[in-house]
Amino acid sequence: MVLGTTSGAGKSWLTTALCRYYSNLGLKVAPFKAQNMSNNARVVAAPTLATACAALPPEGAHPALGRPGGGVAGIEGAWGEIGSAQYFQALAARAVPEVRMNPLLLKPEADTRSQVVLLGQVSAELTALPWRGRSQLVWPQIAAALDALRAEYDVVVIEGAGSPAETNLHASDIVNMRVARHAGARCLLVTDIDRGGAFAHLYGTWALLPEDERALIHGFVLNKFRGDASLLAPAPQHLQERTGVPTVATIPMQWHHGLPEEDGVFDDRSTTPGAVHTTVAVVAYPRISNLDEFQPLKNVPGLRLQWVRSPADVAGLRPTDWIVLPGSKATAADLAWLRAQGLDQSIAAHAGQGGTVLGVCGGLQMLGEALIDPEGIDGNGPGLGLLPLVTVFEPAKTVQRTSAAFGQLTGAWAPLSGVAACGYEIHHGQTAQHPAMAAKGDVAREVMPGIAWQNPAGNVLGVYLHGLFEDAAVLQALFGAQAPTLDTVFDGLADGVARHFDPGVLDALIA
Repeated sequence: MVLGTTSGAGKSWLTTALCRYYSNLGLKVAPFKAQNMSNNARVVAAPTLATACAALPPEGAHPALGRPGGGVAGIEGAWGEIGSAQYFQALAARAVPEVRMNPLLLKPEADTRSQVVLLGQVSAELTALPWRGRSQLVWPQIAAALDALRAEYDVVVIEGAGSPAETNLHASDIVNMRVARHAGARCLLVTDIDRGGAFAHLYGTWALLPEDERALIHGFVLNKFRGDASLLAPAPQHLQERTGVPTVATIPMQWHHGLPEEDGVFDDRSTTPGAVHTTVAVVAYPRISNLDEFQPLKNVPGLRLQWVRSPADVAGLRPTDWIVLPGSKATAADLAWLRAQGLDQSIAAHAGQGGTVLGVCGGLQMLGEALIDPEGIDGNGPGLGLLPLVTVFEPAKTVQRTSAAFGQLTGAWAPLSGVAACGYEIHHGQTAQHPAMAAKGDVAREVMPGIAWQNPAGNVLGVYLHGLFEDAAVLQALFGAQAPTLDTVFDGLADGVARHFDPGVLDALIA
């Protein structure tokens, strides 16, 4: 099990690396995280569907999960949601991603409210419960999922959440030490040394744990180290004298490892080298979701990704540059935020001069004329008016893998004409042509039935399909380039941990 002294210490990264490391030894490996809080989610199989898909050949860099259609009617045989981190960990482990690998997913909708997804399906009952009130209700399902994976796999690599030493949460814990105790897991405790105070974080976390839980900590890991490792002495030795726990790895800072940072942001230090020919500006509203799907663009030569939070951020964009409205867990609220910043005018101005605009899922809904919410799901409001569409929010949530081909597109998006793309859909709203505008001749071009629409000028495109840029055919069509495959990324991570862990440590963890 990989625990962390803080959020952002590197738990997800290290868990992914260990999944591929142990898989490379010829072992059958699965990831597990009891509870994840993230708006980065992927569509995966429920257990019965996972079994059916396991024998299918891989599709590109992904297991064969893509199918036209799908559904959400119950868990058995349905598609469900898990956190993106566990999805990538499963791919690293060469396992078919499925809902037992992240049985509980919390998707923040506001600062004090999250949608609760249990075994891949939204639970209105659990969503309505207080945070602590749901722990005992969900623990049996969490334990059963973990036990099933342990029975079916040689190795399960478990990821914790936040810190295991949060004393206010310890009594209702269902993701850290309760899981470790249940599984008898051998635990690594990782810290971000680049933040400073790493040894205090390690010692303080260890010291706050009860004695029986301290005994499960088998090694400390220093992550994101920059500098001369010889200068760390004698701190690791002093720490071991006080705790009995050795520091088993010092992992250097890596800006270009190629794995999406869970709930992270783009960083100029991770921009690909070379002359920049296109800027892709992604609007970073408060409830942004599925931002990890843009990771492949960071590795395309000549592309620069940047976050947009104010009109000043887009002031220098050229028409050939992109503005992207990504997914959102609260579309109406994020659209209101966008207007409050004045970004609605900036986006309209960019589109008005022929600039390239892309809306994905919630971003597509924002590009239309109106959001209509008769059931109180998300919120009503006027759209940006860049596509003559209207979205109606419904209680039923579309959760499915999708494979479809683009029809004939024009303008900036013409290279996608005829390209078959695989991705996934997660949305409440259903979008269609605005009837009154159609009567006046203002019609959006539906370039993928029920999934994608383009404006007549050809510069604005809205799609419900997440994961476009993870599709090799889409990258090749748009940029004539390919990003490193996920397998290349995973093998690089595994090679890194093999180099930076003390000899024999990783093998001893599963002995």
